[in-house]
Amino acid sequence: MIPRRKHNASSGSLPPPDDKHASNDYILSDSGAGEGWRSLIKRRLNRKTLHKRIPITAWLPQYNLEKAIGDLIAGITVGLTVIPQSLAYSNIAGLPPQYGLYGSFLGCFIYIILGGCRAVPAGPTAIASLLTWQVAGGVIEKAILLNFLTGLIELLMGVLGLGFLINFVSGPVSSGFTSAVALMIATSQVKDLFAINVNGTTFLQQWISVFKNIHHASLWDPILGFSCIALLLSMRKIGMIKLGENSSDGPSTRQKVLTKCMWLLGTCRNAIVVILTGVLGFWFVTSKGSAPFRLMGAIPSGVPTPMIPPFSYVRSDNTTADFVDMVSELGSGLLVIPLIVLLEDIAICKAFSGGKTIDATQEMIALGLMNVGNSFMQAYPGGGSLARSVVSNGSGVKTTFNGLYTGLMVIFALQFFTQYFEFIPKAALAAVIISAILFMVEYDVVKPMWRAKKLDLIPGLTTFVLCLALPIEMGILTGVVVNIVFILYHAARPKFSVEMLKTEQGVEYLMITPDRCLMFPSVDYVRRLVTKCATSSSVPVVIECTHIYSADYTAAKSIEQLTADFHARQQPLYFYNVKPSVCSIFEAVAKPEHFVVFYEDDELDRLFAADDRIAPTKPSLPLNA
Repeated sequence: MIPRRKHNASSGSLPPPDDKHASNDYILSDSGAGEGWRSLIKRRLNRKTLHKRIPITAWLPQYNLEKAIGDLIAGITVGLTVIPQSLAYSNIAGLPPQYGLYGSFLGCFIYIILGGCRAVPAGPTAIASLLTWQVAGGVIEKAILLNFLTGLIELLMGVLGLGFLINFVSGPVSSGFTSAVALMIATSQVKDLFAINVNGTTFLQQWISVFKNIHHASLWDPILGFSCIALLLSMRKIGMIKLGENSSDGPSTRQKVLTKCMWLLGTCRNAIVVILTGVLGFWFVTSKGSAPFRLMGAIPSGVPTPMIPPFSYVRSDNTTADFVDMVSELGSGLLVIPLIVLLEDIAICKAFSGGKTIDATQEMIALGLMNVGNSFMQAYPGGGSLARSVVSNGSGVKTTFNGLYTGLMVIFALQFFTQYFEFIPKAALAAVIISAILFMVEYDVVKPMWRAKKLDLIPGLTTFVLCLALPIEMGILTGVVVNIVFILYHAARPKFSVEMLKTEQGVEYLMITPDRCLMFPSVDYVRRLVTKCATSSSVPVVIECTHIYSADYTAAKSIEQLTADFHARQQPLYFYNVKPSVCSIFEAVAKPEHFVVFYEDDELDRLFAADDRIAPTKPSLPLNA
C-alpha cells in the first residue's frame, strides 16, 4: 500500500459534506432571488466602492483653503507649461498646432473627478504624439478616431481588469523604447530647426533626408533655434540652484525668496522663451513686413465645437476610406498606443503617489474616459506627462482639482490668444521640444543593468535599435516578444540540485530538487535531465517537489512516461512532498502503482524496506568481532 498524507483543511482540501455545507444553500429559490440581488448590489454599491471609483468623493469633503491655494498655484504654473508644450507636441504628431490645445482642457476636467494621482496633468505627451504621427500619418480624421478607439480600449482594459498586460513591458524594454523615442522626437524637430523639408517615418530615413536637404537650410532659423536651446538649458540649470543649502543655519529669508524666484524662472522657461520669440516675430512682421525665420501661421481661435469622431475620410486620391479601412490603416497602433500611454501614466503615478497604492484599474478607466471625451473635442491621444508632473509636484499641488485652473487657462488661450500664436517661430518650438527630450534618453540605466544582469541588455538594446530602424510600434512589439522569449526560455530550463543522500538505515538514494513548477515548455528538459542523473547509478531516486506549485496535463504525461521508464529498468522512483493540487493532476494520468508519494522522512525507510528492487543493507559489524 502506498503511504499518503491524508488531505485535511491545512492542505487545501474541502471540508466533508454535511447539512451546513449542502450545495442547496447556494441555490437561490424564487422567493429569495430578490433578496440575493439586493444583497449583491448592496455589497457592490457601498461607500468604499464609491471612493474607489470616483476618487473626488474621498478628498472633496476634506478640501480646505490651504489645499485650494496649492492647487491654484500648481494649476496656473502647469498651464504656463502645457500651452507651449501642446503647440509643440501637435507638430510632432504632424497636425496643426491647435489640435494640441484641443486635448489639453477637457481631459483635465475629467481627471479631477476620476483621477487617482494629484500630480498627473492630463494632456498631449511627447511619446503619444510621436506614435500618433507614425500611426495616423498626419491625417486629422485618423488621429481623432485613434484617440476615440484608444480611449475605448483603455476603458475596456480597466473594466475587464487587463492591467496585467502592462507588466509584459519590462524595465529594459521600457528604457530602450523611451530612449529611442527621445532620439526620434529630437530628429523630427530638425526640419524646423534648419527650416528644411524632411521625409521618412523611421529614424534612419529621416536622417538620410536631412543630409540630402541640409544645403537648403536657412541661416536665421538654426541661429534662433540653437540660441533658444542654450537659453532653455541655462534657465533649467538656474532653476535647480538652491541658495544657502549648505549653510549651517539654513537659508535666510532673502535666499529662500531668490531660490523660489529662480525655481519659477526655470519652471516657466518654456513659456518665457515662446513669449519672447513670439514678440520678436510680431515685431519683424509689423515693422519689416516679414520675419527672417519661419512662423507658425494662422491658428483658428475659439474652443472647438463638440462633435462625433469621424468614421470615414477622403484620401488624397479622392477615394473614401470607411471605418473598417481606417481601423486597418491604424493597425497595431490601436494596441500599442493604449499600452504605452497607460505604462507612462502609471509610472508617473507611482513616482508621485507619496507611498500610496496605485489603483491601475481606476487609472485605466480615467484615461479611457479622458481620451474618449477628448476625441469629441477633435484631439489626438494623450495621457500623463512626466515633465508636467514634475512641475505640478514642485508647485505644491494638493489634489487633482489643480486641473481646473490648467484647463481654464488653455480655454482662455484658445479664446483670446490664438491670433498671437501665429507669430511664434517654429524654431523656438523645436528648441522647447529638443531641450526637454534630451533628458529622456536613459543612458544611466546601462551601467546598473550590466552589473545586475547582463542578459537584460539584450531586450533593451533590441528594442532601442528596432524602434530606430522600424516603425516604433513594431519596434516595441518586437522588444516585448524578445522579452517573452527570454521568460519562456527561463521557464523551460529550470535549475536542479542533485545530492547523494543516505537514510537513517544507511540506504543511499539520489535526491533531485527542481526549483520551479512543471509546465509544458520544461517537461522534456526535466525528463531528460532526471533520466541522465538516474542512469549514472542504480540507486533509488527521490524527486523533491516542494517548489513545484503547479503543473499541467503535458507535465502529467511526462511524469507518467518517466515513472514507466524507471519501472521498466527496475529502478525505484519516489516523489516527496507533492502539493495536493499537483498530486491530483499527476494521479489523473500516471499509473498508481508507479507513482509513489511520501511526505515524512521516516516513511522513506519503510518504502525502501518494502521494495524488493532494493538490496537490503548489511548490518555493520561490531569493532571487537
